[in-house]
Amino acid sequence: MNPKNLKLSALTAYVATIPAANLLVTHFGAVPVGFGEVAPAGVYMVGLALVLRDLAREAAGRGAVWAAIGVGAVLSWWLADPALAVASTAAFLVAESMDFAVYEPLRQRGLLIAMAASNAVGMLADSLIFLHLAFRNFDYLAGQLLGKAWMTVAAVAVIAVIRHRRAQAVAA
Repeated sequence: MNPKNLKLSALTAYVATIPAANLLVTHFGAVPVGFGEVAPAGVYMVGLALVLRDLAREAAGRGAVWAAIGVGAVLSWWLADPALAVASTAAFLVAESMDFAVYEPLRQRGLLIAMAASNAVGMLADSLIFLHLAFRNFDYLAGQLLGKAWMTVAAVAVIAVIRHRRAQAVAA
């Protein structure tokens, strides 16, 4: 994939996760995430968003990611419950700021290390802020963290496999 298409694909996928998460919460409420825990249905999209944010940052830069958050917030406002859109946008803004603060210095140590560490910080911040603003409690905190962790682990594993296969192809 050429760099321009990669940039557009990463940003589009990232933007799509923001209203998708809010629509899922609006239409499906809470869903099981494993080990007896439940979380608002958008948890998987937010977990994916954490990884896509890092990929979008790699492909398009920080400014484009901030713009993508704005576009996602506007789409959420139009498509989902406005209260969820506000809670989601606030959570994304704080979580992404914290994510950047961890991601940027760790990036020199490798993409996967930076992604794993920044996503851990981002998922906690996002969960705490979203749950407080949307539900005024932390009843879903364990489920939020678990659901986002599933998505982060899955996405990092897929990226690791793709990078390994690319390295093998170049070496061959």
